[in-house]
Amino acid sequence: MSATPEDDAVNTADTAPALRKRHGNGPVFFVVGTLFAVAVTFGWGLSVMNYTGLGGGVFHQVVTVSAPSADEARISFEVNSRDGAECLLRALDSQMVEVGTTRVEVESGNRMVEASVETVRQASTVEVASCREQGSQD
Repeated sequence: MSATPEDDAVNTADTAPALRKRHGNGPVFFVVGTLFAVAVTFGWGLSVMNYTGLGGGVFHQVVTVSAPSADEARISFEVNSRDGAECLLRALDSQMVEVGTTRVEVESGNRMVEASVETVRQASTVEVASCREQGSQD
């Protein structure tokens, strides 16, 4: 004789505790999952805290730019480095064509730098193209 839907519901309720016990209804899976989540979170936090970026430990910020004549442009910028830095400065004209470059060595620490770039024609802007730690490979 076939079972009715009511009989199926009663039979399923009777066997559910056995299924739960057989498939690990205890706190073991919860504890293992929690430990895994804590370990992943801790590892992620360490990697984020230790990330220094691709630029290394040298940071720069332009303060002022001027081009008083056709053969010179000036820039003032701030550099923060641990071991000193070498910065490449580029002067550009109004068409963004490079009209002059120069390299400036900066001592370690937080330094304010004023430099001039010789140009072949009137520059409209000067930029810090890059700042690298002294002695780093190009």
